[in-house]
Amino acid sequence: MANVSHSRGDITSHPDAPEMQARYARMLGGRDVALVDGPVFLLGLYCAVSPWILHFTTSQPSLVAHNLIVGIAIGLLALGFTRAPERMYGLSWAMCAIGVWMIISPWIVGTSPDAGVIWNNIVIGALALILGMVCAGTAARSAPRRP
Repeated sequence: MANVSHSRGDITSHPDAPEMQARYARMLGGRDVALVDGPVFLLGLYCAVSPWILHFTTSQPSLVAHNLIVGIAIGLLALGFTRAPERMYGLSWAMCAIGVWMIISPWIVGTSPDAGVIWNNIVIGALALILGMVCAGTAARSAPRRP
């Protein structure tokens, strides 16, 4: 009978190891901001549920729908950053625009918002702006240079 058990040796001597390492390096290509994807998704999730956390669903119904839609948009951007980073990091500037919009939206969308609503949207907007600038800066830095 043949010995089919595998010994627990070092895989670096495997003939396909260099090809697997090269494939893994290509796959991770421009993933310098992989740690930003999670916080962006969590920010979108918080933005979507913030009207119910801060209880302004009855006093600001237009801001409830606004925060829900913008939160879903931020979450979808985060999922796009995770799934197709080489295509999506060009939309990092959209995160910056969403951040600026979230900062000014209580006065444009809402009707006489109170301090809690204002500060909630300012914090969400500032975080979206910062995370968008981090993504955009890293994407610009890792982009291939054209002669």
